[in-house]
Amino acid sequence: MSRNRVTVVISQAQGKNPVRRGLEESLAAALLMEPGVELSIVPHLYDLEPGHTGRLFLESVAGDMIVIGWFYPRAGFWLLDRMGVKGREGSSPMHPVAEDDGESDEGDEKPEKMSPIGATGTIPDRQITLLDLRAKPGHEAYVEEVRRIIGEARARQEAARASRPAALVELGLPKPAPVPDPSALAAPPAARRWYPVIDYSRCTNCMQCLDFCLFGVYGVDGGERILVESQDNCKKGCPACSRVCPEQAIMFPEYKTPAIAGAPVGAVSGLKIDLSKLFGGGDPMATAARERDRELEKDGRQAVGPTVGMAPRRATRATTPPDELDGLVDALDKLDI
Repeated sequence: MSRNRVTVVISQAQGKNPVRRGLEESLAAALLMEPGVELSIVPHLYDLEPGHTGRLFLESVAGDMIVIGWFYPRAGFWLLDRMGVKGREGSSPMHPVAEDDGESDEGDEKPEKMSPIGATGTIPDRQITLLDLRAKPGHEAYVEEVRRIIGEARARQEAARASRPAALVELGLPKPAPVPDPSALAAPPAARRWYPVIDYSRCTNCMQCLDFCLFGVYGVDGGERILVESQDNCKKGCPACSRVCPEQAIMFPEYKTPAIAGAPVGAVSGLKIDLSKLFGGGDPMATAARERDRELEKDGRQAVGPTVGMAPRRATRATTPPDELDGLVDALDKLDI
């Protein structure tokens, strides 16, 4: 990022919808005239394969970034994280964050809550803000929001600069900002893809998706952390694994149901949330089993119904104190046999 400039990326819609293309063009034309904006245009984040020029550009951005596209901000942020484009997630009043309602009945016992994995690796000291182009009509609201975010970024930079000791500054002519090629808006869209995106701020590594999916999509890394290992094995249009995730951490950004596409979610409580409404009607577990069976049969494999991979690995531990049998088992475990 050039000094005092913030990179703004327009992530294009899939397909050639003229209304969406028109909004993208109007927004790009307006942002080109905005001071402090370094504009770039890439295909839909979901479709950027490794080595794609749009993905390489995103990986090269070092400072704050605003990404505007046709997806929920939560899905967009974890899509970028999956590419290795990391940072702190910025917020916007255009997209209120779901919060817990705080209601609880006194004396109710709450089940033990597993901690989420969270983002891993080195997180750069920069902010990445996602804006959903479906949130507001017209491009003007997005231009105003970009101005607000840039103002906040400048204030943070000035505060950080003031706290650092004086240093020598290399003098020279300012580097001109690259002007995006207008033909990028008319370029053919990237090939559509279909695969799950994991929100590690919610994922507790319960491995239920690994047990449930019978197509080899999921695996674990060297730290035994769940990941999408073979995304091309995923069956197009099938979101079944998202329905069985107890933390709603698995997203398919292009699916029609908001909860699966990455809409913001609050705390999940079996007593307070009707999952059938949240996931688009019907029992989500039964629906997931049917969707999986349908894809198995398409592959010429035997349907398994709800008997495989549906039970959670981690059962709630009993709260009763250990008895003599527990002590004997612990003693046997300590023996070097």
